[in-house]
Amino acid sequence: MLSTAVTTDESSRNGGELSEEEVFEVLSNRRRRFVIHALKRAEGPVDVSELSTHVTAWERDVDPDEVRYEDRRNVYSTLQRTHLPKLEEKNVVTVNKETNLVAPTAELEELDIYVEVLRSREIPWSLYYVGLAGLAVSLLLAVATGTPGFAALEPVDVGMFTATAFGISAAAHHVIGRRMRLGNSEKPPELRKRE
Repeated sequence: MLSTAVTTDESSRNGGELSEEEVFEVLSNRRRRFVIHALKRAEGPVDVSELSTHVTAWERDVDPDEVRYEDRRNVYSTLQRTHLPKLEEKNVVTVNKETNLVAPTAELEELDIYVEVLRSREIPWSLYYVGLAGLAVSLLLAVATGTPGFAALEPVDVGMFTATAFGISAAAHHVIGRRMRLGNSEKPPELRKRE
């Protein structure tokens, strides 16, 4: 399961911003996500050949030096024909046809794309926080009604537990979230294995 959240620096926006629907359309394709990840990591324009090498390496889970020409050729072709024109149409990249270089636009640089990748037994953060809130409410009700085992606790104890639990959870969410942003790690977030 893959979900995304996108934030932008609203103070520097002009009228050309992408709508949420357009952002999700751009991110709906894995190869386009890989291109965006590579461009966010690059320090300048990237040659289409280099992009296709990285995308192929990520798709095949190999080192970029191990990518064979035959494997890269198909990716190169679909980037040229389909994905780069789509990204250029949405003003996310510019493609210089003469030099074959792809550069991120200010639009892409302003996007902070968070990708939440869930393995089969993981739950999304939103559901985790709902569960944590439900636990806090249940604990507070148990203390308020004098339920055996909880009668010795005070409501302030429940409040301290709740604040601590949410604080630790939010800190963990922040650290994990930084690693799950496109361009913040060597591999795209959806390819990283959980530590």
